[in-house]
Amino acid sequence: MNAHLGNTLENTYEAVVVGGGAAGLSAALVLGRARRRTLVVDAGAPRNAPSAHMQGVLSRDGMSPADYLAAGRAEIARYGVGLRVGEVTGAAPDGAGGFVLTLADGDPVRARRLVVTTGLVDELPPIDGLAGRWGRDVLHCPYCHGWEVRDEAFGVIAHPTMPAHQALMVAHWSKDVTLFLHTAAEPSEHEAALLDAAGVRIERGEVVGLAVEDDRLTGVRLAGGRTVARSVVFAAASRLAARDGVLRQLGAELRETPFGEFVAVDEVGRTSVPGVWAAGNVTGPQEQVVNAVSRGYRAAVALNNELVFGDLEERAAGRPVG
Repeated sequence: MNAHLGNTLENTYEAVVVGGGAAGLSAALVLGRARRRTLVVDAGAPRNAPSAHMQGVLSRDGMSPADYLAAGRAEIARYGVGLRVGEVTGAAPDGAGGFVLTLADGDPVRARRLVVTTGLVDELPPIDGLAGRWGRDVLHCPYCHGWEVRDEAFGVIAHPTMPAHQALMVAHWSKDVTLFLHTAAEPSEHEAALLDAAGVRIERGEVVGLAVEDDRLTGVRLAGGRTVARSVVFAAASRLAARDGVLRQLGAELRETPFGEFVAVDEVGRTSVPGVWAAGNVTGPQEQVVNAVSRGYRAAVALNNELVFGDLEERAAGRPVG
């Protein structure tokens, strides 16, 4: 055991889940039910916090993200899982096959195994007013929000590397769609044909801001001074930044994707670092709530199985466990 922790078990766990969103709470629920001494450390900054509702989660469709997480925290508490509000600022091997985590308050925690579910941050284009309306009438995912804004006047701010993709997608939810090229290049000939087939209009020129009246989006302002009336804007993040500091400190292998750099995991969330799993948006941007729950579940089952059979092997060989 790390000498700094002393000989008490107070801050020693079989599993620590770093991140308390959907993936983390799902993993913690499975681990608690598997009778593992488990702690969740949560910084309290979920990606979907700006959204009033979440959709597409069977039996919880329309529930607020805050209520969903509160229900999850109550469920893990029933199985003795600890919850600590804070940020993990340091992670290192403990020399005995486990890990020592340092929290922002300086208090160390020891874990035999880790599940990292710290999510990501959407870094939005620097357009006046965009960030303040994120999750309200500035949206990113038609599967999350499309039904609620169906048939409204959509604006789509083009992504610099995939200018037509989002406009083509959201045109399924409304026939009134305008693609603002902003700083993106002209669509290819094939993309232009698809946009025409979808009935999407194209506005050229840089977007400088949004028009808002009585706390409602009313239009998109262009650099030339013109405002195009729109009631909903879809905008993809210009950069997706994984909150992967813990994984990087431990030397986890990363992979390049069209959306940025993310930790490499196998089908059950195992990273390249023995004893460390990852789940949810820290592994990629397309893990919606329902997917994150599933990934957290899989990671926890794999972790518990490793402990069960690994400990049996140690006992059979006459060696101490833990």
